[in-house]
Amino acid sequence: MENRGQKRMEVVGEPPADKRACNSQDFTSGGSSAQAQQANGNTDADMDTSSSASPSSRSDGEQDREEEEEEESDYGSCDSDDADPRRRVLQRYQRGRSTGDQLKLKSLASRLSEENDPSLQLTGLTELCEVLSFCTEDSLSIVMADLLSRVLVKLAKHESNADIMLLAIRAVTYLCDVYPRSVAFLVKHETIPALCQRLLTIEYLDVAEQCLQALEKISRDQPVACLNAGTIMAVLSYIDFFSTSIQRVAVSTVVNICRKLPPEPPSPVMDAVPVLCNLLQYEDRQLVESVAICLTKIADQVSQSPAMLDQLCSHGLIHQSTHLLNLNSRTTLSQPVYNGVIGLLRKLSSGSTLAFRTLYELNIGYRLKEIISTYDISHSVSSTQPIHPCSNQVHEVLKLVIELLPASPVGDNQLALEKESFLVDQPNLLQQFGADMLPVMTQVLKSGASVYVSYGCLSAIHKLTCLSKSDDLVELLNNANISSTFVLAGIFSRKDHHVVVVALQIAEVLLEKYRDAFLNSFIKEGVFFAIAALLTSDRGQQINPVSGFIQGSVPKEIVKCLCQSFEGSVSSSSQTCKVGNDSVYILATRIKESFFGREVFDSQKGLTDVLQNLKNLSAELNDLVTVPVDAHVLHGERFFSIWNQIMARLKERESVSTFEFTESGVVKALANYLSNGLYERKLSKGDPECDSLPLVGNRFEVFTRLLWSDGEATPSALIQKLQNSLSSLENYPIVLSQFLKQRNCFAAIPNGRCISYPVLRVRFAKAEGETCLRDYSPNFVTVDPLCYLDAVSQCLWPQVNLEPLNSVEAKDQAIECQSSQLQSTSISCQGESSSHMEIDCPNASQLQEDQDHLIDSGEENSSSSKEEDVRPRLLFRLEGLELDPSLTVYQAILSHKLKSENETTNDSKLSGHHTITYERAPQLAVSHENLFPLRSMDNDEHHPFLSYLFAHRLGLRHKGTSPPEYAILFLLKSLEGMNRFLFQLICHERINAFGEGRLESLDDLTVQVRPVPYAEFVSSKLTEKLEQQLRDSFAVSPCGLPPWFNDLMASCPFLFSFEVKSKYFRLAAFGPQQVHNQPQHLGSSNVHGSLPRKKFLACREKILESAAKMMELHGTQKVAVEVAYSEEVGTGLGPTLEFYTLVSRAFQNPDLGMWRSDPSSLAGKPMVPPSGLFPRPWSATSAAFPGVLQKFVLLGTVVAKALQDGRVLDIPFSKTFYKLILGQELSSFDIHFVDPELCKTLVELQALARRRKVISESQSDVRAAKCDLSFRGTKIEDLCLDFSLPGYTDYVLSPRFANDMVNLGNLEEYVKAIVNATVCNGIKKQVEAFRSGFNKVFPIEHLKIFNEEELETLLCGERDLFNMNEVLDHIKFDHGYTSSSPPVQNLLEIMHEFDKEQQRAFLQFVTGCPRLPPGGLASLSPKLTIVRKHGSDSSETDLPSVMTCANYLKLPPYSSKEKMKEKLIYAITEGQGSFHLS
Repeated sequence: MENRGQKRMEVVGEPPADKRACNSQDFTSGGSSAQAQQANGNTDADMDTSSSASPSSRSDGEQDREEEEEEESDYGSCDSDDADPRRRVLQRYQRGRSTGDQLKLKSLASRLSEENDPSLQLTGLTELCEVLSFCTEDSLSIVMADLLSRVLVKLAKHESNADIMLLAIRAVTYLCDVYPRSVAFLVKHETIPALCQRLLTIEYLDVAEQCLQALEKISRDQPVACLNAGTIMAVLSYIDFFSTSIQRVAVSTVVNICRKLPPEPPSPVMDAVPVLCNLLQYEDRQLVESVAICLTKIADQVSQSPAMLDQLCSHGLIHQSTHLLNLNSRTTLSQPVYNGVIGLLRKLSSGSTLAFRTLYELNIGYRLKEIISTYDISHSVSSTQPIHPCSNQVHEVLKLVIELLPASPVGDNQLALEKESFLVDQPNLLQQFGADMLPVMTQVLKSGASVYVSYGCLSAIHKLTCLSKSDDLVELLNNANISSTFVLAGIFSRKDHHVVVVALQIAEVLLEKYRDAFLNSFIKEGVFFAIAALLTSDRGQQINPVSGFIQGSVPKEIVKCLCQSFEGSVSSSSQTCKVGNDSVYILATRIKESFFGREVFDSQKGLTDVLQNLKNLSAELNDLVTVPVDAHVLHGERFFSIWNQIMARLKERESVSTFEFTESGVVKALANYLSNGLYERKLSKGDPECDSLPLVGNRFEVFTRLLWSDGEATPSALIQKLQNSLSSLENYPIVLSQFLKQRNCFAAIPNGRCISYPVLRVRFAKAEGETCLRDYSPNFVTVDPLCYLDAVSQCLWPQVNLEPLNSVEAKDQAIECQSSQLQSTSISCQGESSSHMEIDCPNASQLQEDQDHLIDSGEENSSSSKEEDVRPRLLFRLEGLELDPSLTVYQAILSHKLKSENETTNDSKLSGHHTITYERAPQLAVSHENLFPLRSMDNDEHHPFLSYLFAHRLGLRHKGTSPPEYAILFLLKSLEGMNRFLFQLICHERINAFGEGRLESLDDLTVQVRPVPYAEFVSSKLTEKLEQQLRDSFAVSPCGLPPWFNDLMASCPFLFSFEVKSKYFRLAAFGPQQVHNQPQHLGSSNVHGSLPRKKFLACREKILESAAKMMELHGTQKVAVEVAYSEEVGTGLGPTLEFYTLVSRAFQNPDLGMWRSDPSSLAGKPMVPPSGLFPRPWSATSAAFPGVLQKFVLLGTVVAKALQDGRVLDIPFSKTFYKLILGQELSSFDIHFVDPELCKTLVELQALARRRKVISESQSDVRAAKCDLSFRGTKIEDLCLDFSLPGYTDYVLSPRFANDMVNLGNLEEYVKAIVNATVCNGIKKQVEAFRSGFNKVFPIEHLKIFNEEELETLLCGERDLFNMNEVLDHIKFDHGYTSSSPPVQNLLEIMHEFDKEQQRAFLQFVTGCPRLPPGGLASLSPKLTIVRKHGSDSSETDLPSVMTCANYLKLPPYSSKEKMKEKLIYAITEGQGSFHLS
């Protein structure tokens, strides 16, 4: 075994297949190597090992590692039977060794204090260093530390012998480490001045380096003594002479001192500012971050002294700090330090006019705009704990912006007067600042930011409008659409009075300064109507203080009110709210009386012409619904006319505002017409309304043709209008449960178990007048908040039922519930004043079982509801309102609070006690039949589209039966469905047109329309809200999320981005461990947290057999599997990713008979059809069919396990197969994404069959004579087609027509039979086998929130491999290379020149997988790191080598780009297929 921490020399003649094994311990300390060592150095310590090969096939190296691991795990193990005797032996040994060390130290101290011979002193110091490096704190005492300190300081001052100085100072360093209390004695004996003197007059570099090491240790405990002794200047004076690692030590010393600066003016610190500012220009991240911390601490210390702050700025601190904020800076700071630099600039500008002027002159607005534009308000935060807004980067930026917009001076505030005078003298700078910041802050307000960020943006806009004296501001505000429904009008609907007051103040200032410019737009955008709504509400009802439960709260002990959230410091005496209870009413009244008359509110004069016209068109569209359905011609003509007028209005130069669009009723009228009034109804099978569904399909078909008649521009415009309307109307609350801290609690209801989150305390009381049930318990009991009310009902029923219990099962359940209640009462129910019960769980595995229970709770609840329950359910009420039984207890109480209070639910509401009444639920027949069950292919072609549209009722339980946004959501879902089924709807419409004679040629059937990009359906506001919600501490499963989250995710998943859906999916399927840690390409130790890991030994020659064995052993277990190969030493992430790549390619083997044949495939090569892999049809009677089904079962299990473990596959499924995975119904038009030529032919044959049917129904000989029923000039009979499946003659399409030839009479049956064989019955068993294998790992239903493209990204990563514009941002350079190194520049150019296959080969060489994870290079973790390879003297002969587990490429410094490209291409093409030590 190699020594840990030692750097291993590179092998000169290494093989091309040079991939570093992850368990090799050759990382050097520091930088990314240290991180990789931490991640991979001990990966095998806690892993079980399984294998598909024989034990003898393991390599010797692996057996050595396992033996060493056994020795390490046995040493000191607490689980063995003889643990206590071994511990006693170890303690006796340690005591004996400590006694021996004490004697040695005493002897050495005595010798060194008396000895004058340099050689003997060297010998003694060497022995002393050796003893100190191995002894413990017990070996030393105060007396010994004092004695050693005095002796070592004396020797450190030796003037003639450098070795004595070096060893003495090294002994001082060891002494500080082993006995921290010795630092006081070292200070007492003036060690610090002696060390500083050595640094100020450097004679020997190694002595100086040792002095820095010693001072760093001393400064940890004695920072003030170091400061007074001049340590800061001593360590910084010659810092450029040292290596980077020693420079870090020197700056760490300064950091230690700056953390404990005394209150008096720190003049020694100020002397170091020029050096520190210069160090900010260095490229080493750790060094720069430490310097930034020092400067931040210094600025804090002198923040009350403008002169000191000016002195700081005079050394270029502002310039260097703003350079660090540059997003393209070579030095990338960590998030806390980056935020600290922004805070440093705010402190400087707050107290220094020089800093204030300099920031404006450096155009800081542009830099801040970049930060907010590129910084995702919530996505970048990966912590599962609630995030305090003050640590948010946007929050820090807004504080700086507000500081740069000073308020009007009060009194003789000289600093404020100077700032105002500067802005008056330089109006162009303020104008530029506003031009940069105003649009981006407006965009933040539109994105659904938290109440704190919204308040900061509005405060900054208010200050900007007050300060600006230029009319140019009008243009800026108009461009930003400040009066839009998103901004001011939308803000007025929020319930926090701070935000509303600031918005009213902005409106008042704008009307005072620029009344002519904004008066009309305020009416058009609905601002005045929103103000009117404020006045009509009860006075003071808007005064809801910011709750700790809604919209991103902060701890009360930090900020009690929004008034102080953007102030520099909050004193305890100033935490009262500055906004009065009547502020909203007073401001709104003043605006109404000052700027517009009563007629605007009280009559139709307040309506714009556009709004009035749209209202009229909406009324006409509503009237059209009452026209008899059979008058379809009249319907079509009138609808065309109305719709064209609506679109003409939307496309006019005078744009329709969001307020006008929503207020006009166009959305509701359109939804009502298209759905024939069904969109608000809950349909069930057999309802009379279902008879009109074919009509609904025809209307959507016509509407699709109208929308896409001129391309995707019209649907895009409509989608944007609907998105704007949804953002302006929706007010879904973000519920942050910060009062719910993680703890171990016992929940008596429903099943008496320990949970890892707090319980709710509930008293179940029998409802008044209920005579059929008995009382449950007078005490409060603990309830699992994430269990469903149905589960509570089943638990309580045996206890409260007056009827005798007949079944054994019911009696057992009654006993279990009673024991749970007694246990809960005896442990925690000591009175209503008791807090949440906290007890120790029996073991950690029970908590893991608890998490597994939460993951599967949704499926258990839904599956149990499908079974007929003979036991009557209980109906629960809270404060008289019925609770929804389909919700969890937490969700039900939360929904009740939100309904009753309309907006705010504070901490005490859910953390307190609750009394829930129960009564016997009425026995109602519940039908669980699906309105749209999967049917055979002889159904209407509109069926898949209508099934998608009506299968889920839009869930908005907390908003009532039909809120305003319901119609918007339905229309958005309709448009998304039309976009998804675009080819089908247009094709079907053209087939009908051909059949009716409106199209003459078969060539007219060609569809060339393009769908709208999926991103246009994503609501950035809702996505932002769900991101914030997922970071809540209570988001341990979907059961702990507000109901609207789950409802919208089930019915309208297209509203959310792929990233947030991925987090939701992982939360629902795997639990909270994988929500905030992106699992793709991550090491298992980082991703899976406490999840156990298993090692599996695979055989490359039998990869599918190995995969089957691995799935058999670990497929159903919630463990992360890591793969190693027989006779190879490599293990970890790289080999595991390559294993899934090899398995993917093995499944593409055409000999398996799983997929449709591909004529372009080469023999022996994996199949890569142009349209992707799709199951080939098989007859159930075929002898090979059972084997094919087994392969599909294995494939499903592999795919699910790859998702669970976060591995990327390299298997090109077709879009249509992804639809089958998602459980969607297919039609004949889906063949277009499997075999386009076959689909084209089938569509043409369908069109001919449709024309023949129309002719026969019309019974017109004249029409029949005019219509051509031939297939491109050939009669159908002359095509000589029989009833066999093209390409698969052994498959019988229809026994009924087995011996018949195809003709016009049976043409329709022929087409249906081919479609049925291709996408229905012919592949049904294969798809069922795949889904059954998938369900062994986790329920496949969790995938339904994705569309086909997103599912492909989730499984197989990104299609686009390299975006060269972003490569530099996501590649790290270390250990001899920087981004400007010539070899690095050559590498980047070579990567840019790679074709797609070379890019895939490069990625597989470096990472083990030829595809990047979702998110591309940015999601690759660890980052792709390029380091310099140190090998032989002639680097020209060395090959690049990699360590796949750390994404580590070791690149020799080749002399030319051509040589590098030659070696790199050779390595990535030949260096595949094995993992060995390099």
